[in-house]
Amino acid sequence: MTSATNRQVVERYVKALTDRDLNLQAEVCTTDLVVDYPQSGERIRGWANVRAVHENYPGGLPQDLDGKVIGSEDKWVVGPSFNVLRIEGTGDIYTVIGSARYPDGKTWQVVSLIELRSGKIAKTTEVYGAPFDRRRGGRTGWSALPSRATTLLDVGLAD
Repeated sequence: MTSATNRQVVERYVKALTDRDLNLQAEVCTTDLVVDYPQSGERIRGWANVRAVHENYPGGLPQDLDGKVIGSEDKWVVGPSFNVLRIEGTGDIYTVIGSARYPDGKTWQVVSLIELRSGKIAKTTEVYGAPFDRRRGGRTGWSALPSRATTLLDVGLAD
């Protein structure tokens, strides 16, 4: 059996996240996995602790997983709850860009920096951006909200 490429490992990891498949996550992560959350200053050490965080998520992990995958090899979207807009990287370093919808209905932007070691996910750094009022950013007059079609064109998913 041939071993998976790092890209395939990252894709399996993302699939495991979107499917809430903790067993698949365990397969593609090292037992000494480190997850950093720079905004809160938290660091979770070890897959067992990461799993415990998932299993004890307040209110349970979202289960509305009736979305579908759309796109090409390096540009795709999965929805709802967690939307992956892009996976990029080479070697042992990958970046996943997307969004996460929380039980309160708010959608946050997510960037996950993924580091692999010996063909497994060894470290992730998770950065979340809360929605904010666009009128307060001083960009009024120079910015606009893209339509959904424009957004999908921007990431190469629409005709």
